[in-house]
Amino acid sequence: MRRPRHQRYLILAPLIYLAALVLLVEEWFWDTGLYLGSLVVGWPPLKALETRIRALRPYPALCVFVLPGLLLFSVKLLALFAIASGHVVEGVCVIVVAKLGGAAILARVFLLTRPTLLTLAWFARWYGAFIALRDRWVGRLKATQAFQHTRLVLARLRRVGKAISTRLRWRAKRGRHSLRPTRIARRLMAIWRARRRL
Repeated sequence: MRRPRHQRYLILAPLIYLAALVLLVEEWFWDTGLYLGSLVVGWPPLKALETRIRALRPYPALCVFVLPGLLLFSVKLLALFAIASGHVVEGVCVIVVAKLGGAAILARVFLLTRPTLLTLAWFARWYGAFIALRDRWVGRLKATQAFQHTRLVLARLRRVGKAISTRLRWRAKRGRHSLRPTRIARRLMAIWRARRRL
């Protein structure tokens, strides 16, 4: 009886790790997007735009909420097309920038339009059902050992990244090896270009 369960775990384990990684990355993008949105929230033209968005009626507010997602989806499709055409670095950079910018825009627009959207009975019903379903599945995923392990690994990587960036900044301030990161980046680009020519 134990064997099928063990085999099922071996099949599902990589999927659980992948889901944990996707969830953690998505949470990071969303939190970073909210932070970036809070940095530019005091800009006067943006304040005026936000006031107009808050004053919208429910269905125009729904259009404003959906439109950025559709635009970002098309940008991501173009980035995937660029990757498929051999422009891997450019495509990945576009996806990362679109993800960060998109998270910032979508998070801010959702915060502005949510009170108006919840006045629509069907939206409030579907939103409540979605949140309940999401909380149930995310709770189950966060309770797994795979999620805890993935979170620990990502936390360690983040600490290593911070330590490296702090060290590079310290060296740059002291005037030693200030061009070293630039030289490393140039070497990596030269290697990548040489591989593409082969």
